[in-house]
Amino acid sequence: MRMSGNTVVITGGATGIGYAMAEYFLARDNVVVICGRRADRLAQAAERLPGAHTMECDVTSPVGRERLIEFTRERFPNVNILINNAGAQRDIDLTKGVAELDDGDSEIAVNLEAPIWLSAMFLPLLRGKDNATIAHVSSGLAFMVERATRCPIYCATKAAVHAFAIAQRIQLAPAGVRVVEIIPPAVESELNLASRRKRNFVTAPNMLTADEFVAAALGQMEQDVDEIRVPMKWAEHK
Repeated sequence: MRMSGNTVVITGGATGIGYAMAEYFLARDNVVVICGRRADRLAQAAERLPGAHTMECDVTSPVGRERLIEFTRERFPNVNILINNAGAQRDIDLTKGVAELDDGDSEIAVNLEAPIWLSAMFLPLLRGKDNATIAHVSSGLAFMVERATRCPIYCATKAAVHAFAIAQRIQLAPAGVRVVEIIPPAVESELNLASRRKRNFVTAPNMLTADEFVAAALGQMEQDVDEIRVPMKWAEHK
């Protein structure tokens, strides 16, 4: 896969893995558009990433998704890569019932509904483009739920993203659109930060930084790997 000369849209691109991806693609002579729902973080990202284009957008909202596709269609019609990176993770105690599910961001809307809808909405723009790609950021926790039962909805949505990516890859191949799944291990980020602070798991010797993860993951993308897995640091020395 060619990693330069693209027009790339990254959801959740103001922090963490999304930000590191934006930085990676900018350094390789790509047009980069990042969207996020926090205006302050977008402004900080724009200041640190000269040349990046930003848009405030809530991808869980039909109106927000429509605004993003119109913004892209009007200003960046050459878009050929969509990276569905925006995500949310919450600790949920299933013994507490419905009240617990209603208390906070909907992981189903962020992690699953948004990538499905955005993939469909961007498809007409991607068809016929050289290097046309949809990339979904899932999670290693989709495959090891027993290690993260504290966040059951997150694990379930990421497992669903994995299944969706497989089906979408098969269906879109004849249309010339490649579908990639990027599967992070534990990475230093703001994801579920309050819980990670309580567990003293904000960082760890075996945890990758966002930059380390993105360099390894997008290196595999360049080599045309469709299901990208990057090991934690300890695994490298087994």
